[in-house]
Order: sequence, then C-alpha cells, then structure tokens
Amino acid sequence: MILLAIPAIAAAAYYLLAVVAAAVWRKRLAWHGGAGSRPPVSILKPVHGKDPHFYEAIRSHAMQHYKEYEILFGFTDANDPAVAEIERLEREFPRQRIERVLVSSGMPNAKVGVLAELARRARYEVLLVNDSDIAVEPGYLEEVTAPLSDAGIGLVTCLYRARSDSPAAGCEALGIATEFAPSVMVARLLGQAEFALGSTMVFRAETLRRMGGFEAIGKYLADDYQLGKHIRALGLRIEFATVVVETGLGAGSWGQVWRHQLRWSRTIRVSRPLGYCGFGVTQATVWALVAFAGGQWWAGAAALGLRLAAGVMTGAGILRDPRVAPNFWLIPVRDLFGFAVWVCGLFGRQVEWRDQQLKLRADGSILTEPRPTEPRP
Repeated sequence: MILLAIPAIAAAAYYLLAVVAAAVWRKRLAWHGGAGSRPPVSILKPVHGKDPHFYEAIRSHAMQHYKEYEILFGFTDANDPAVAEIERLEREFPRQRIERVLVSSGMPNAKVGVLAELARRARYEVLLVNDSDIAVEPGYLEEVTAPLSDAGIGLVTCLYRARSDSPAAGCEALGIATEFAPSVMVARLLGQAEFALGSTMVFRAETLRRMGGFEAIGKYLADDYQLGKHIRALGLRIEFATVVVETGLGAGSWGQVWRHQLRWSRTIRVSRPLGYCGFGVTQATVWALVAFAGGQWWAGAAALGLRLAAGVMTGAGILRDPRVAPNFWLIPVRDLFGFAVWVCGLFGRQVEWRDQQLKLRADGSILTEPRPTEPRP
C-alpha cells in the first residue's frame, strides 16, 4: 500500500517547488520598470470576431501613458464584428495612431498571416503582439519594453489572469491562476526558458527578420511557443515582465471550455511531448485521492495542502486575481476536470480553433486545410 503514496509524494515535491518559485517571483515584483526613455512601439493585434469585453481591452491599449506608439489591427473578414468597435476606438481617440488592415492570408495559421502583414506595415523597430482580448494597466508599455534595454534579451512576455462571466469559464480561470501560472514559474525556476505566452510578446523587428519573419512559424498552431523557440535559437534570452495582464473568457459553456482546454492540451502535447507527459506528476488532487484510498493519509494531505498553498500564493499573491482566495476550496474540484482534459489530451491531434477543425502533425504544424466547424444547436 505504501506504493500508492509515491505519486502523491512526487506531486507534493512539485508543489513545494511551486511555492519556492512563487516566493522567488514575488521578489521580482518590487521592480516596476522605472523612469527613462522607452523606444517607440508598434502594437500588432490580430482580430477574429468580437471577444467578450473587447472594447474595454483595446481601449486599455489606447490609454497607455507612453510617449510614442501605434496600434495596428489586422483581420481577414471585412464584415468582422470587431471592426465597428475599432472604428469606435478611433472616434474616441482621434489623436492616437490607429490603423485597420484587411489581410488576405494563405498561411495555414491565418493569425500568423495577419501578423506578417502588420509587421510589414509597422513604423517602429519594437513590436508588441498580444491577443485581442487582453486588457492592460496604464503603465503596461513601459513595463514590458524596459527589459529590451538589455541587448541579450530577445523577447519579453508576461503572466496573465482571467476574467470570467459563467461558472464554466470561472473553472477555466481558476485553472489558469492556480495550475498554469505555477507551472510557468516552476519551468523558469528550473531554467526552461524557450517559451513565450500569447498574453504579451515584445521583440525587435530586427530579431524577427533574423528568425525568418512570421513566415517561419506560419504553419504552426502554437505560434506563441514557436516564436519564443525561434528567438531562443538565435542565442537570445526570453524574459518575463513584472506586469500581469488580464484576458476575458466570457460566458462560455462547459462544452466550449472543454473544447478550448482540449485544444490547448493537444497543442502543448505535440509541441512539447515530454513536458506534457510530465504534467501527470502535477495532478496533486488525483494522487492525493489515490493515497487516501490506500490509507496513506500523510502523503495525501501533504500533496493536497501544498497544492492549495501554491495555488493561492500564485493566484492571489502574484496574479492578484480576486476570485482565487474566496474560492480556494474549489481548486480540487477544478483539478478533477483538468485531469480529465489532460488524459484526453494524450490522444488525438484533432482540435477546434477559431470556428475551424484542424489536424496537427507530430511537430505541431497544421496538417489539413482549415474546415468550418459544424454548427451546434
């Protein structure tokens, strides 16, 4: 029966490491970029549909306390509902440099095709890419561009928390704050530094040209991971800014959340297969239940206690997510949902993305041409 305690002990060790990583990360929060000149920035925002709280998100970019920057929105459909909101932004901020670009892209990943065109039109040498649903704080641009003063840093990214408008989306948000973010901090602590997050990616246009432009990653679905990997291959470092941004998950149903999480899981698996299998060790709630069932209460309690501690330290303390502390007791429930997603993510390469059905190759590139998703009642 003692063997049933081993997975729980491994999970406890992992989350003890997550607690250490959170403590180390907290020390970085005392630095906030500081004053000084910052380079002009071109913000590249690919748009596909109107995300929840979309106007609030793009407005937060137009309100930045930064000397010189522009915002370029790219889309592939002239009738995209987001266009009206961008026009509204232009009316509210007539002095802000905002450009709308209609793009016809032949790349398997249409989002990357849009980014390639926006990069060609960008006026400035420093480029910033983030998802269309990302909301930022007033000092965001200053925070995320500051690390580029070090010539050895090739890309700057940052953590994010999620805003939700339904119980299902709330479950996903809780997982982002208490499972995903700790995994990022542990990876950094252990020296794994080749990945970037789509919440923010800041880099020099010259670096993009050296890696072959966005065309070099246009066949991959996980474009954020591939961008970080390609820049890291140039011998440049990836750094995390201290700022935390917020993504909007909306009021998704359980089915929508399941499909989104499954796409994420399968994409990670084909991009980093060994790392994905290693996530099995992090399933502390499951292994705690196994230990409890085998009468190994001490191992189960250690795994579950450290799991909760790491989740609250990261979600409430680092990400400043106000929903984590009062809902900490839901973390084990959310973990069971996450475990089911992880198991299903071990199999299959079919994913749903942007109303399309895609099949992935073993290296994470897109195998088939995008097909519209079957309409659901």
